[in-house]
Amino acid sequence: MNPDKLEKLRAKYGAAAAGDVHDSEFKKVVDILFSGADRRAKPYEGVSTFLDLPLLADAHKSADIAGLDVAIVGVPMDLGVTNRAGARLGPRAVRGIERIGPYHHTHKFVPSARVKAADIGDVPFRSRYSLEQSHEDIEAYYGKLVAAGVAPVSVGGDHSITLPILKALGRERPVGMIHIDAHCDTGGPFEGSKFHHGGPFREAVLAGVLDPERTIQVGIRGNSEYLWEFSYDSGMTVIHAEAFMKLGLEATIARMRSVAGSGPTYLSFDIDSLDPAFAPGTGTPEIGGLSSREAMELIRGCAGLNFIGGDVVEVAPQYDTTTNTAHAGAQMLFEIFAVVAMARAKAEKPKKAR
Repeated sequence: MNPDKLEKLRAKYGAAAAGDVHDSEFKKVVDILFSGADRRAKPYEGVSTFLDLPLLADAHKSADIAGLDVAIVGVPMDLGVTNRAGARLGPRAVRGIERIGPYHHTHKFVPSARVKAADIGDVPFRSRYSLEQSHEDIEAYYGKLVAAGVAPVSVGGDHSITLPILKALGRERPVGMIHIDAHCDTGGPFEGSKFHHGGPFREAVLAGVLDPERTIQVGIRGNSEYLWEFSYDSGMTVIHAEAFMKLGLEATIARMRSVAGSGPTYLSFDIDSLDPAFAPGTGTPEIGGLSSREAMELIRGCAGLNFIGGDVVEVAPQYDTTTNTAHAGAQMLFEIFAVVAMARAKAEKPKKAR
């Protein structure tokens, strides 16, 4: 090694503390995370919130939702499952993962510093037994966020929660959707209910809140193909897992961007889009799915689209012996948070961050 170079490195870094960072972009992150020269918050103490964002559990009680740009919302409800229950525990499991963010190394920014964001807790439900009432509660709750101009980034819960969210977000005009999943979730009524997790997007289209021609579904596979006729008949774009393997990431991302276009778009990510090797902790696992890296790249490739919100659903931690599923869910939630924050920062002058 060059002796002069070594001496320069010693002079610059030899006595440096953990918070002594010279790169201007990295320094912004250090200034957010560190208090003092080498001290940062411990990841294993205090109340768990997503990304250690401020907890504003009463924000939904104010008309302006505390002036937030983006709100993290938990939706602990799984009354719509058709196989293994347990996604009601998903929000708690995802919030408990600490090795996420806050710096996004590919987008090169701290999403929580670009917009005013907070974790506003969970949707309060009137009943733990009534699926229909729970959907009403979700729609009313998100209606308040929409009225305040707040973009929701949510963690469920089973996939039926996305229907009432879309009803709130698409009330004034139908929205487009990037949907990453093993299942199209456009099935019909099942055992007397049309609100189960296998049919939210059929109901969203029929309610006039989801534009099927601006909806693309990626990663579809498994033995329920015969239930997804509505996707094709309504004009949704469906990319099966096998087709994705042939198309590759770049072509798939290009198709996603083309279908979504420039209009308001929602991003819904079902954790069972991942192969069970990466995410076993879910209610309806399907072999032959995406890798966690592929899923991250799909979401990252959508940066710049007009995202008005998104969700991660179907994390069921009791089947997740290694916490890999919760970790994957938290990472995908961070990816969605990042692209939603980018859209909000682009749409309006960002408010002062925390």
